[in-house]
Amino acid sequence: MSSGKVYLIPTVLHEEALETIPPYILDAVKDCQVFFVETEKTARRFLKKLWKEMVIDDYQWFTIHKAEAEVKQQFLQLLKAGKNIGIISEAGCPGIADPGQLLIESAQQAGCTIKPLVGPSSILMALMASGMNGQCFQFHGYLPIDSFERKKKLKELEADSQKRNCTQLFIETPYRNNPLIRDILDSCREETSLCIAVDITGSTETIRTKSIKQWKKEIPDIHKRLAIFLIHSL
Repeated sequence: MSSGKVYLIPTVLHEEALETIPPYILDAVKDCQVFFVETEKTARRFLKKLWKEMVIDDYQWFTIHKAEAEVKQQFLQLLKAGKNIGIISEAGCPGIADPGQLLIESAQQAGCTIKPLVGPSSILMALMASGMNGQCFQFHGYLPIDSFERKKKLKELEADSQKRNCTQLFIETPYRNNPLIRDILDSCREETSLCIAVDITGSTETIRTKSIKQWKKEIPDIHKRLAIFLIHSL
């Protein structure tokens, strides 16, 4: 028996933005027997919207968490049994800032077929709209929570951006967005560009790039909104 395939199934960044999911994703979903997901409730709701006739209980469901040894073992056993598996992130593309990457690594090591599918990525969409350098960019995930350490890191990213002409991208837990913005404005040079991309693909989407000096004149309030931040310094 041949091994199963792994489909990397993108999901929406906002529940209202189902149109951002290409039609061919449904074909991949229908070819799966098992789903490994970051959050089961979110994934079930997404798939039900995508395919109203789907009988959720006909499929096997596993929560990824941080892909502990037991989860990896179940994943590989199912692939060896010929099951096609879909991996679904909480939002956007699986494997990108997502614990599903650890399962994908295991599938690669086992020589399985992996099918990455097109869908919305907040990282790429923010970079596309920022006007910043798309030839050299780096994603850092979450910065330190402690304000002192975060400011130190921001200064390092700014210096690296200036040295390499590199766009730096990072995210934050939504309820800490405003403190992060204050630290960016306190730490970076006035000439440095900052892009704040909020609610990408949603009806309240805003993506604005301004200098630190310009942002200081009108500091945004994006408390508890989904956001991604980009800085670029010349």
